[in-house]
Amino acid sequence: MEAIGRFFAGAYEEAREELKSRAPIRLAGVLLASALLFGCAASRKRTIAPSAIRPVLEASASELAAVYNSQARAVESLNATVRMTPVAGSEYSGVIQEYHEVGGFILMAQPAMIRVIGQAPVVSKNIFDMVSDGQTFHIFIPSKNQFLEGSTALERAARNPIENLRPQHVLDAFFWPQLPVAAPLLFEQSEALPERYYILTGLRSAEGRLEIDRKIWFDRADLRIVRVQVYGPGGRLDADVAYADWQPGDTASAPAGAGLLFPRRIVIRRPQQDYQLTVMITKLMLNAEISADRFVLAQPPGTKLVRVGQDEPNSQPTIQP
Repeated sequence: MEAIGRFFAGAYEEAREELKSRAPIRLAGVLLASALLFGCAASRKRTIAPSAIRPVLEASASELAAVYNSQARAVESLNATVRMTPVAGSEYSGVIQEYHEVGGFILMAQPAMIRVIGQAPVVSKNIFDMVSDGQTFHIFIPSKNQFLEGSTALERAARNPIENLRPQHVLDAFFWPQLPVAAPLLFEQSEALPERYYILTGLRSAEGRLEIDRKIWFDRADLRIVRVQVYGPGGRLDADVAYADWQPGDTASAPAGAGLLFPRRIVIRRPQQDYQLTVMITKLMLNAEISADRFVLAQPPGTKLVRVGQDEPNSQPTIQP
């Protein structure tokens, strides 16, 4: 019995010493808990309104490619009343020239017919009239009494960026080529909160290697296309186009376009030509028949013909919106 008593007494003393050694640890835990509590008391909690919480939809790369190709196939022609705002230059060039908004009209028909008319506000007098058939463009500038003609393949940049504005640039932003069935695609997710995106990157073969052809951005809230970036050789960004406010066209005058949606705000940025054009569509008819003669722009009598890229190689007349 005496031996057992000594055993329990020894165990008791060991337990007391162990508790003493743990006291600083317990104290540190209490201090840390207090610090966290005080920190939480000093923090700020924000509640997001339910209306501001954007849903996130799921889709595969093949499903998104089908959405893009479906839209590309759906629009055969376009007749729009528009407001256009050009901006020449950028932060990179060091000078930004903002021009006044002009009204006007845009006519398009597949595969590459386009006419763009810009008019002065209030008086509705033509500032410029541009047409292209995909091979050649013509531009009439009444204020200069000049008629420009040139190849759509011409890439020579003018000293004044606004002179680089071409009807083909507008057509490329409105009419999309379909993604080839066998074309390789990269698929990724991206975030710029609160927006979340899917991005399809189409690739093409160039001299035995793959390079970027275009990037297509989809808003995951509704899977609408919100941005298309088009790339030239060597990864050069040729066009960066933003799309917003998708709405149906006027089906009363164009029943073939019933149910089709089209963006009412399109911002075309051309980095290589150093200009930006914002197009706001105020009236729109999709897939209505447009007669071929509306895409014909003849040189008015008495105007000066300027062959862009051949005549006056170091200068071009200015299109003043």
